[in-house]
Amino acid sequence: MGTVARSHGRRGHVVVNPLTDFPESRFRVGELVYTKDGTDITKRRITEVRFQRGRPVIGFEDIHSITDAEELRDCELRIPESALSPLPAGTYYSHDLVGCEVVTRTGTSVGLVSDIEGPTGLQRLIVVKEEKVCDVPLVDAVCVSIDLRARRIYIEPPVGLLDLNDR
Repeated sequence: MGTVARSHGRRGHVVVNPLTDFPESRFRVGELVYTKDGTDITKRRITEVRFQRGRPVIGFEDIHSITDAEELRDCELRIPESALSPLPAGTYYSHDLVGCEVVTRTGTSVGLVSDIEGPTGLQRLIVVKEEKVCDVPLVDAVCVSIDLRARRIYIEPPVGLLDLNDR
């Protein structure tokens, strides 16, 4: 759903960098979320929500001070996969794409998706990793087919794309 950016105020609220296309429905009073810090996962209930400059500012029932809130900095906010809403055809959750093999239409394996980058709602990039890391725009003109069952993304990269943005 997002990551905790920082504490906000003295009452234990936190500012969240949302990673969801549905922040208004995900961040609601009474909702249960899980904070993940390394391997530690804690269930928390949201008690307050408001949006400031497009980002949720939320309070949790067990966090009441700035000191407690600071401990949540950089924590991931998650929900169980069973709580996810079905998406329209042709759209995907980022976690469904991570780990997929990226293959050109000619059959050449590029590597595996290691991460999805870019702000929600804008063009997002697939970061592909094998012996090198490169960015592939997640747009229909380049990613021509996504087969989640086979865990493959077929691409038709413009000439030089895979060499141009080699990191």
